[in-house]
Amino acid sequence: MALRLSPTDEIVLQRLAEMDAAYARLDEQLADPDVLSDHRKVRDLSVRKRALQPAVEGYRAYVALARELDELHAAATSGDADLEAMAAEDLPRVEDAIRDTLGGVKAALVNADDQRVGSVILEIRAGAGGDEAGLWARDLLDVYTRYAAKRGWNVETMELTGDASLGGVRSAVVNFSGEGVWSELSFESGVHSVKRVPATEAQGRVHTSTATVAVLPEPEEVEVRIDWANDVDEHLTTAQGPGGQNVNKVTTACHLVHKPTGIEVRMQESKSLQQNREKARRLLMARVYEVERRKAEAERAAARRGQIGTGERSEKIRVYRYQDGIVADERLDQKFQLQQVLTGDLAPLMHALIEKQTAERLTALAAG
Repeated sequence: MALRLSPTDEIVLQRLAEMDAAYARLDEQLADPDVLSDHRKVRDLSVRKRALQPAVEGYRAYVALARELDELHAAATSGDADLEAMAAEDLPRVEDAIRDTLGGVKAALVNADDQRVGSVILEIRAGAGGDEAGLWARDLLDVYTRYAAKRGWNVETMELTGDASLGGVRSAVVNFSGEGVWSELSFESGVHSVKRVPATEAQGRVHTSTATVAVLPEPEEVEVRIDWANDVDEHLTTAQGPGGQNVNKVTTACHLVHKPTGIEVRMQESKSLQQNREKARRLLMARVYEVERRKAEAERAAARRGQIGTGERSEKIRVYRYQDGIVADERLDQKFQLQQVLTGDLAPLMHALIEKQTAERLTALAAG
């Protein structure tokens, strides 16, 4: 093909060819009757397929244009005056279309790995600010659940520790699953600071309170290898805290310790030991996966040039200013309407963050 490609373009096309093959394999799996009988597997495979689709469709369009370009070059040197004139007229159009298509497919490529993650575990913890921090953590949880409803995501509360005095939340662990959960919610990891007059403030003074958010991609079991018999200590106890007559009498709480990393997980939200054990294992897998993901991210950071993963986030990521009615994200120049965010309309904010990240990844990709 006469159109000159950079070394980066050659690498991109090789990666896209691999994704095209993976997309075809997913099609085969989704046609398998054994797979179709497992609804969770169908959901996971469908999310992965939709994540690949923009890049694969762009790649296939590129291949078709490249084939057309080869035919035009052959016509341009055919010795037939009419064919050569037609080819000369069409060549610039096809070359421009190839450049545009390749640019669009690069954007799809650098975000494809984020899109394929269809389930995340989000943890919210009240930070500085006493009772007001618990109320702020509850408000943040409401924001995310409202946004999930708008996006059509599934929401599962895995653990919730409330503050009985004012109705706040000291900590919450929630599973969100659906298309785009990681590519959007991964931006939420960090400290969320609120400036407002607390319900506990009698003199109308503005206070600053914080809540921390951690977002972990929930891996498929095949992605995380845990030797449950040898690498994990399991302690089964009675639940602690307020509850029904079974609290402190029946063994329902599950405490797991992953010996290789020292990661600990406790789960007692459900009244069923089996449910608490299943949730504890999922959370442990997500935390172990995050440790391994960050380790691999650090090792290949220089080589990957922003193509995969999200990288580290600054600690304080966002300030919610009630008196000004605005939300200021530390990573963006623009401001957002507070009431819009509080009602769960995070779409403009998420779009701006994804757009900025895509531009940064494309810049890194172009730099080689």
